[in-house]
Amino acid sequence: MSEGAALLDEIERLEARLADARTQIARRFIGQESVVDLSLTALLCGGHALLVGLPGLGKTMLVDTLGRVMGLDTGRVQFTPDLMPADILGSEVLETGADGSRAFRFIEGPVFCQLLMADEINRASPRTQSALLQAMQEGEVTVAGQHRPLGRPFHVLATQNPLEQEGTYPLPEAQLDRFLVQIDVDYPDRDTERAILLATTGTVQGRAEAVFTAPELVAAQATLRRMPVGEQVVDLILDLVRACRPGSGAGAVNDAVAWGPGPRAAQALMLAVRARALLRGQLAPSVEDVAALARPVLIHRMALSFAARARGEDLAAIIDGVVTSLTRAEAA
Repeated sequence: MSEGAALLDEIERLEARLADARTQIARRFIGQESVVDLSLTALLCGGHALLVGLPGLGKTMLVDTLGRVMGLDTGRVQFTPDLMPADILGSEVLETGADGSRAFRFIEGPVFCQLLMADEINRASPRTQSALLQAMQEGEVTVAGQHRPLGRPFHVLATQNPLEQEGTYPLPEAQLDRFLVQIDVDYPDRDTERAILLATTGTVQGRAEAVFTAPELVAAQATLRRMPVGEQVVDLILDLVRACRPGSGAGAVNDAVAWGPGPRAAQALMLAVRARALLRGQLAPSVEDVAALARPVLIHRMALSFAARARGEDLAAIIDGVVTSLTRAEAA
């Protein structure tokens, strides 16, 4: 079998397993298909996701279900103002042996897992938030001068409440950039909410079964990176990311955006469009995939200027406008 045929066979088998995974997730997390797909996109890309939504919309259940279905060892940290870095990373303690000898022993924190849920991440102080920076980028932490590897794979799914801002600390730009996607979790529609009521208020609760193991997810991430991407899609990704930066020449961006996405955004978009193609049963990503993922990949990597906020401008609308102008130019 040729290399191309072998890759095609791998992609098709992976697409079938992802369809099974989505079916299992739907047993516990009903509806919200776009939220599920974006969460799976982050895992397939080896990245992290920031889930933004009101309380009671199922964010915690989604993370727990993803861990079970993808076969990952999960950990959870409830971020609070008094949380310290050692509460996440772990710390060294001095122990006295039976013979009277003393030695330091490292006690691992909850970050030593494969899927970490950082609940209400913006409630911790900047000092504590920064404890995750190295972990999210390098898959290891440095404690007491020693580099300690984390689980493989390692993913952070963080939640954030968009309304209750009293007693919170905005995430620094460097940390926001480490999230592959921002996932906005909205209210379910009426039919979905009805299905949730019927499924969760009876005597029997839905149970999701594991579809992947951790090594199989790592293999899936490697397969995704081998998926071909056409030149048209690559050029659109570059054009889109560069057009969303101030000074790009796009009038709406120059007038409203204080800072824009860097090269890491282009890398994230390049991986994410492959994952979306897999989830949709396609053999290669298309222009439509770039347009669909532009907002989740870019919106947390940009900021409105003070004047634009005063005018009531919307960052999502600006991104959508850039996407529309670029796709029209591609079609022309």
